[in-house]
Amino acid sequence: MSIAAVEPEALLSWQFMLRTWEELDVPEGCRAEIIEGALVLATPPKPEHSQIVWQVGKALTREILRDGSSIAEAEVHQTVDVRVPFRSGLYIPDLLVIPHSVMEYDPENLVSDALLVVEVTSRSTADRDRKPKLWGYAHAGIPLYLLVDRWDPETDRGEVTLFSGPENGVYTGATKVPFGKEIHLPAPFDLTLDTGGFPA
Repeated sequence: MSIAAVEPEALLSWQFMLRTWEELDVPEGCRAEIIEGALVLATPPKPEHSQIVWQVGKALTREILRDGSSIAEAEVHQTVDVRVPFRSGLYIPDLLVIPHSVMEYDPENLVSDALLVVEVTSRSTADRDRKPKLWGYAHAGIPLYLLVDRWDPETDRGEVTLFSGPENGVYTGATKVPFGKEIHLPAPFDLTLDTGGFPA
């Protein structure tokens, strides 16, 4: 839902939006994001949503901790903001995988080093996850975007789509599987994710 009805032409600058976002007093459990120049508030997720985030996060963490893992120096985060100023966006993905060393840098630079973002749709956020965030992450050059869509509009069932190969603001590759099937995350992960336990 919109926090304030602010017309894009009335916005002074990205810095104005960022300052406004930083000064918000957001209720506990909610997340405020900037989506295409508008401040939006996402309500706390339902248990099914949280369960999927936990399962994906657990699989990623296991791979990070595995001896010989090629992502051993990475971290999985749930509350790190991804800033894409040229898309007028500040997103807080459900999961973000980044190298440990990047956490010391300015937040504006985190996006360029991200390895993977994960979004799990909720009824109120599905359209934003499918369109503006898809474009924003592609424009930012994030190599992999895993969209866990609990109500895929094309199939009307749970689907997981891995977007890859960002070029000129568009992901050139997409692999989609229904809930219950496995999906492979390519290098540097080389991880097969089982979606069998994902609740719809």
